[in-house]
Parts: sequence; structure tokens; C-alpha cells
Amino acid sequence: MARTNGHSQPLKIGYIGLGNAGYPLASTLSQAGYHLVVRDADPARAERFAHEYDNAQAAPTGGSGDAFNQVEILVTMLPNGEIVRDVLLGSDDGLAKHLKDGAIIIDTSSSSPFHTRETARLLSEVNESLTLIDSPITQAYQHALAKGDATLMVGCSNAEALEKAMPVLKTMGQYVFHVGELGAGHAMKTLNNYTSAASILGLCDALIAGQHFGLEPEKMLDVMNVGTGVNFSTKESFRTDGLTRRFQSGYQLSLLLKDMKIAKSVIESTGVQSDLPSLIVEKLADADKVAGPGADHTQVIEGWEKASGVRLKQSKQPES
Repeated sequence: MARTNGHSQPLKIGYIGLGNAGYPLASTLSQAGYHLVVRDADPARAERFAHEYDNAQAAPTGGSGDAFNQVEILVTMLPNGEIVRDVLLGSDDGLAKHLKDGAIIIDTSSSSPFHTRETARLLSEVNESLTLIDSPITQAYQHALAKGDATLMVGCSNAEALEKAMPVLKTMGQYVFHVGELGAGHAMKTLNNYTSAASILGLCDALIAGQHFGLEPEKMLDVMNVGTGVNFSTKESFRTDGLTRRFQSGYQLSLLLKDMKIAKSVIESTGVQSDLPSLIVEKLADADKVAGPGADHTQVIEGWEKASGVRLKQSKQPES
């Protein structure tokens, strides 16, 4: 049952961004009984969501922010922090000036922690009663978001706001970690992705070298998945979308590259001495050029294939 606003009415939530991650996350809130006002850059998505869920209404894209003036929590799931800031603080139709006093903004996007803290400062100039919480997501398996099994990494400097937001956060994710002050969630997300990206580079090297040596790429993943080489890419994305060449993991290579640039800036800001952040950004940038605009992140392997002159043997889609 959804938490009420203290007057026996379901909490009203605004939701901005109904893409591959936003749509299933918003669905968990509707299914829990929250009333949603949704908006997406593609108005048809918002209309489809409102048609699918009786307790949701679609707000027009680019229209007045008045549709959000009664929401108590606004959730954003957008490609980057610049778009989040524009949605909230854009000079023409920024939503911040339409939000009620005391409203909480939960940014689940992958953004720079430094950018997020600056956005909070700018928000306070519009309405100092607004609270920004960063709560990016990760998942242990594909399609976890639709099942409410996401992991949320939360940065918040306002204990009262966090307590109010926690039921909403726990509806969207099975695992909710308050990792520190505002910005800490985005720092945790980018370092999580950094660790994952490092494994992707190692996996691409291994698959190309293995096939050169005479190993079967599909069987290599089978071995890794019951050995110490196991990781998300071997178990999920490369198994279902990389080696099968379906390339439909739902996460674009350009977004992974963007996240790694954020990770590089975070790591460098701490004074950690490592060549790996620059190497990951360089390799992903090269692969992104090869794969082309809109490429799925599992198409990163095309960069390695072009460089080595080898095309990995295609495997069949694994049985579910």
C-alpha cells in the first residue's frame, strides 16, 4: 500500500523520463498505489503510461509546469545532469518554480556528483524549502527494474526529507543504501560503473585473444560464469546481447562513455594515481566511433573486432 500524505490521500509523485529505465521504475510506483504525473520527451510514452495505469496522468511536454504543482516528490530519470538541471531550472519552463514548498526531488539519473551539488545550490535560490536527493540505480540482472529489484545508492543531507522519501525509494528498489551526503549517491554509481567498465575491457581482450587461440567465445563465458572471472557482463549483457549480436541490452555505449568520463573526474579529484580511468575512456571512445550513434553498449566489442581483424563467433540466444 502506498504511503499517504497524512490526510488519507495517496502521495502524489511527479515522474520525468520514461525511457528504458524510467518506464519500469515508474511502473513500480503506480503498481504500489501512488498517484503519478508523468512526462517524457516523447509525449506518446507518457500517454501510453497513463493509459496503462489508471492512477497516472500525462503532463504535456514543454507545457506549463502547473501539472506538477501538487506533487510532494518529483523523480527524474534522464540521460545526464545537464538535462536534469534544464528540466528543473530552465528559464522558460523549469519545474522548480512550480513545485510546492517542501517538495523533494529524487534524481535517479547517472550524473556528476559535483554537478548535482551545484544544482542543489541553484535550486535553493529558487526555493530554499526544496530538497534534492541523488539516488542513481544499478541492477544485478537484466529486467530487475521492472520487478522492483533495483539497487539504489542514495545521497542526502536532509534527514527529514530522506525519511519521507524512503518509502518511495524502497518501492523502486529492493536494496536502498544511504551512502552519504548529497552527491555521494552519484559518486557511488559512477565508481560502480567504473568497476563494471574495467571488467568489460578485460572481457573484450579475453574473448578476442581466446578466439585467436582457438577457444569458443560462448564456452569461455560458460567457464567464467562458474569461476573467478564471473561478472555482470559474462552472466548477463554479453551473454544475452553481445555474443548473440542482438545488441539490445537497453544501455547505450555513449552513456557508458559519459559515465566513465564522470568516473575519471571523480577519481582524479581524490588524487588517486592511476592510468586506468584514461585508458577506459580512450578505449570506449574508440569503440563508440566504430559502433556509431545510438549503439548498444555491448557493441563495444565491434571496436576490438575492427582493431584485431577478427569477428567473434555468434552464439545462440540463451534459454531463459
